[in-house]
Amino acid sequence: MKREPYKHMNCSVAAALEVVGEPWTLLILRDAYQQVRRFEEFQRHLGIARNILTARLKKLVDHGILVKVQYQDRPRRFEYRLSEKGAALFPVIVCLKEWGDQFGEKSGYGPPLNYVDKENGELVRPALVDQTSGKRIELTSVRAVPGMGAHPRSTDFMNWIERQRAESAKVASAA
Repeated sequence: MKREPYKHMNCSVAAALEVVGEPWTLLILRDAYQQVRRFEEFQRHLGIARNILTARLKKLVDHGILVKVQYQDRPRRFEYRLSEKGAALFPVIVCLKEWGDQFGEKSGYGPPLNYVDKENGELVRPALVDQTSGKRIELTSVRAVPGMGAHPRSTDFMNWIERQRAESAKVASAA
């Protein structure tokens, strides 16, 4: 069954999923971060069908996440390198890895992969932090508010959520 595109949504998460939300795409990027560059290497490591890999690589190139670079003339062969836009997705992969380490089906066995600091070799403990304050970003420490690009419908929805929160707080404080 073909899924409906997210293009109609006024949502940055939906916009990102439109590009990287298909099955296999994030695993292709995971391997690209480990210097896998050639079609055959992706195919061999992932075990992905060639037609699906071709489609995913094309989409990543079309969206400027990977750059297709010729490395051989006869026969013509290409490799796929991360662009700046592609490298910017690395924290997404790290966060998904951390989530999988903690809650994935095989989480009880320990992480299958760790990241270490290149300079000192020490284990890296990823955390999402605010660039201004340095505070950890947690679900309970932030709230969503309309941004500059919010459509009126999105603003109305976020304002409705805020009213619901205020009502819940009134009820809780009255109890």
